[in-house]
Amino acid sequence: MGALLSEESTGTGKEPVDAARRLATALLGRLPQLAEETTHRIREELSVYQAAGPTTRDELYTTVRDNIEFTLRRLAREEHVPLDAPRRTGRLRAEQGVPLSAVQSAFRIGYQNFWGAMVAEAGRTGIVTDAELVAMAGDVWRFNDESVTAVVNAYNERAAALTVQRDQQRSALVDCVLRGGMGNPGSVLEAADLLTLPYDGTFAVVVAQVPGLARQALPDIEPALRDQDMGSAWRLTPDAQIGIVSMRGDDEAMGRLVETLRLLTVQRAGVSPRYTRLDQTPQALHLAQVALAGAAPQDETVSLFDDAPLPMLVVSAPSTASRIGHQVLGELMDLPEAQRDQLLHTMSTYFRVDGSAEKAAKLLFCHANTVRYRLRRIEQLSGRSFERRLDSAELYIALQALLRLPEVVRDPLE
Repeated sequence: MGALLSEESTGTGKEPVDAARRLATALLGRLPQLAEETTHRIREELSVYQAAGPTTRDELYTTVRDNIEFTLRRLAREEHVPLDAPRRTGRLRAEQGVPLSAVQSAFRIGYQNFWGAMVAEAGRTGIVTDAELVAMAGDVWRFNDESVTAVVNAYNERAAALTVQRDQQRSALVDCVLRGGMGNPGSVLEAADLLTLPYDGTFAVVVAQVPGLARQALPDIEPALRDQDMGSAWRLTPDAQIGIVSMRGDDEAMGRLVETLRLLTVQRAGVSPRYTRLDQTPQALHLAQVALAGAAPQDETVSLFDDAPLPMLVVSAPSTASRIGHQVLGELMDLPEAQRDQLLHTMSTYFRVDGSAEKAAKLLFCHANTVRYRLRRIEQLSGRSFERRLDSAELYIALQALLRLPEVVRDPLE
């Protein structure tokens, strides 16, 4: 609370205090009328407090009366008058979803009406002089500042707590869908309703790698997707941001989703294939995780499971893929690192240009014969030929295992 008006500050002894107490006591006798007048004025000037708003007239009247009474008791110099009334108002308005600017405006209107009532009472009854009334003005507006500060602080604290609570509840609902209702199919339907997601539709799961512990990988993703007419619900875990996205069924929807993800992601993200019922979300989550894990360093920041089915198959069974990689590549894996990397890079480029030594040479800045020499060297070390389709497929699978599972460099059975 601000400092009360003291005898020393007025130089007139107890007269200002007594005058304020007399006026406050008189106005307390008219408290219901003052509260009614202020309530009416607030409802006239602020539409949020009208019939269709979140605050009923009776509830508004009660909070107005409590805050006027609080101010009058402060004016009367009662001891130990806490800021409970404005704090309660701030918390309640946050729970009702009333905009903070409207709450502040209501207090401004209330204090204007309160000061007008003081002036009118003084003029009507002569209970205080004009000089005494002027001496009270500073206190009245200080009370206003203190009340508004208490309201704003209580509002912000409660709004922050409600935001955390809503986020926790929403995250739990998303987790319920991701887990398939945890054995209760009806839970998925209930969670979908609370998340405002359809049960049947066109969906995809997104798993994005976070840039740090429990930090968002896709800031502002929900409003960005809403701009694309897509609903979504997200859950943040220590190492990933996971979302269920509801799309329209048209062919361009997945493209718009991927483009939005590429614009916002700060790391990498994996996207599942499309699916049509929310109870299929656990399987889609697994495929999105595979898509994220299977992204090679040179790939786009957003990896779609459907775009690379064979590499995704490799990643979905990492232990098996690692063993196959060693078996297929054979002695190539025992070469010194620089030689091994040169041959693997040549093979990767060769596959990327559909088996053209000439095109690979351009990308590698060497002669086509150099590419052919390196390919023959790979064939000798692996015991497989690029000319045989089955051998070539095995080499491609082994290469994908190495690119997407770097631990293949070590034999998993060693």
